[in-house]
Amino acid sequence: METVQAALWVVILLVALALIFDFMNGFHDAANSIATVVSTGVLKPGQAVIFAAFFNFIAIFVFHLSVAATVGKGIVQPGIVDTHVVFGALVGAITWNVITWYYGIPSSSSHALIGGIVGAVIAKAGAGALISAGILKTVAFIFVSPLLGFLLGSLMMVTVAHLFRRARPSKVDKWFRRLQLVSAGAYSLGHGGNDAQKTIGIIWLLLIATGYATTADAAPPGWVIVSCYLAIGLGTMFGGWRIVKTMGQKITKLKPVGGFCAETGGAMTLFLATTLGIPVSTTHTITGAIVGVGSTQRASAVRWGVAGNIIWAWILTIPASAFVAAMAYWVSFQIFD
Repeated sequence: METVQAALWVVILLVALALIFDFMNGFHDAANSIATVVSTGVLKPGQAVIFAAFFNFIAIFVFHLSVAATVGKGIVQPGIVDTHVVFGALVGAITWNVITWYYGIPSSSSHALIGGIVGAVIAKAGAGALISAGILKTVAFIFVSPLLGFLLGSLMMVTVAHLFRRARPSKVDKWFRRLQLVSAGAYSLGHGGNDAQKTIGIIWLLLIATGYATTADAAPPGWVIVSCYLAIGLGTMFGGWRIVKTMGQKITKLKPVGGFCAETGGAMTLFLATTLGIPVSTTHTITGAIVGVGSTQRASAVRWGVAGNIIWAWILTIPASAFVAAMAYWVSFQIFD
């Protein structure tokens, strides 16, 4: 009985650590949802984070748990994950999030978590314990999601520019200030739907590994789902202002019409990926969409140096978080096993 209670306390502590990661995910990625709507002046920062947090949470009623299923059952072979692996994965992801937040770099919390899982699993059982199909589609969308965001954002901008070419700029600005509320809400909905499910997935992994759930379960417990959506919404409400500045001002200057097109293109990409059960980066997606909108004006409208630095952070995210996770797994195993 004492052993079961000890195991339960370990599970409780790891669930708490996962929810801290989820909160940091919302905190870190708040910029993705609100940078454009803040930089265009449509909403004040305080209004924007509450607005985004609301849509983060109501995504619970919109999307199926396809992404959670991928993270929970489609990344690692059954029977490999234990509490040390989960601890390592979360420490790796949280460490990378803190570093990139401190330096104002919009990196991917999603890929930090995937990198953490990969690093901890390899440290325990080698690369053969990974499910290649799940890893490959996640890695592929590191490139697909920003490219799709770029394509849809630029197409939206070209289409809107053509449709409103004879309208007065002041009237266009007025219309799109209102429409940007719709696009920002849609993007925040996609952000909550995709990102909260990644934490649901790792808690599900933990519960299966410790015997509190089984692989036969169609879905994780309801309390896991609600707590993860609440945590990411609360994280968004606190916001990550360093990254807001990078996303909303440093890459390219946006007007409401550009913000609408970027958010709409990004939201379409997130909706597609979440429906397909692919854990993607909201950071990658909105950055690609912002660059796509900026590039339709002229190439010089985009600060390519800033965009280049962001891309380097993308490339480093999985290996860096994997390395930290492997070290954390080793420490946890040595001390607590």
